[in-house]
Amino acid sequence: MVRRPFSISLRLTMWFGLMFFAGWVLFGTAMWFNLKRTLTVERHQTLARRIDRLQDLLCKDFNASQQDRFDDFRDFARATGNGLSEVLRDDGSKAYPSPSLAAESFAWPSVKPGSAERSIHVESRGQPYWVLVRPVSVNQENLFVFAAAPEAANRVLLHQFLRGLLESVPIFLILSSLAGYWISRRALSPVDKITETARSISIHNLSDRIPESDNGDELQRLTETCNGMLERLESALNQIKQFTADASHELRGPLSFTRVVAEVALKRETTDPMSQEAFQDILEETSKASILIEDMLTLARADFGSQEKTFESINFGKIIENVCEMASPHAEAKGLSFHVSISSERPIFVLGDLLGLQRLAWILIDNAFKYTQRFGTVEVRVVQLADQAQLMVTDTGIGISEGDLPYIFNRFFRADPSRSETEGTRPG
Repeated sequence: MVRRPFSISLRLTMWFGLMFFAGWVLFGTAMWFNLKRTLTVERHQTLARRIDRLQDLLCKDFNASQQDRFDDFRDFARATGNGLSEVLRDDGSKAYPSPSLAAESFAWPSVKPGSAERSIHVESRGQPYWVLVRPVSVNQENLFVFAAAPEAANRVLLHQFLRGLLESVPIFLILSSLAGYWISRRALSPVDKITETARSISIHNLSDRIPESDNGDELQRLTETCNGMLERLESALNQIKQFTADASHELRGPLSFTRVVAEVALKRETTDPMSQEAFQDILEETSKASILIEDMLTLARADFGSQEKTFESINFGKIIENVCEMASPHAEAKGLSFHVSISSERPIFVLGDLLGLQRLAWILIDNAFKYTQRFGTVEVRVVQLADQAQLMVTDTGIGISEGDLPYIFNRFFRADPSRSETEGTRPG
């Protein structure tokens, strides 16, 4: 099974979609990390401001009674951080009672005397927290002030952001694919025009050219290259046509002379039987060669357009009937069963060239005779279909193999590999 390759448009669409999606993934990843960093920084700034205010409170309450300081600390902690604050001494003992049950049961990190301010990520009661620890000095006493804040809200926000990114994957893929397809089709539309024009150019209209644009891009260079190739092909074909016409014209003289010499030699009574047989073979071969040269000259004239054709209303059925009458003796000589059927009571008129139609019909019938074995059958039918006339020549001959069918309309193509066994003609 032959694997059909993807079109350029489809490949461009896939590449554009993949690149767009990869860019979106990178952008989304960068945005997620940036959001995480921003939330973390904001959380640290909030804790820092809370400790600043708590530090100011501790310093202001220095001259107050111990109970008042405890009460102020408790009220502040409950009002600003849900009670998640703590003040410890260097030895780890509490300088103030815990302002809440949550603070008392919280897994505060241990610190060493002389530690600097730092943020610590801890797990307490199965939940993540950020804890900011700052060393302070109150009345020449070294203390550590702790403030904690939950990270759950940040994680929920990050999870929602990530979920939104993942849910938008199908939308982005569809949009990027549609955009890629639209861009590729728009970019390749000139290629389709070039392809369509190039397909319409054949050996009969090599003078046509692909329209060129003045964009100065790759497509213009491709068009110029194709037109240059067509010019070279047209020039080469014209040279071949000219050579065929010249060669056919020049060979007519020597063949005619050879034929006249053979005919004169056959009329001499002094020519011995062996020589007469040789001259007869020469006469037959020159006749065949003359027919071939005339065919080549006719094709060359048709290619150059120098052969004038007159189209007129012609009785097509009558033409085929006359050709079949001329072909009947050849069928009898070979022992073939030859049938002619013109399925129309009224004359079938067509607009065409009389000599060309006669020649075409003769070639088809003659080839049927030559490629059908002795005692075979050849049938010629003419059928009128609406505004068309159809000629069908069928035989019981050797037929044409399936592999040769694509080439049977090529000039001088012969399906039978043995050229010397059967002489045949194919119209140009």
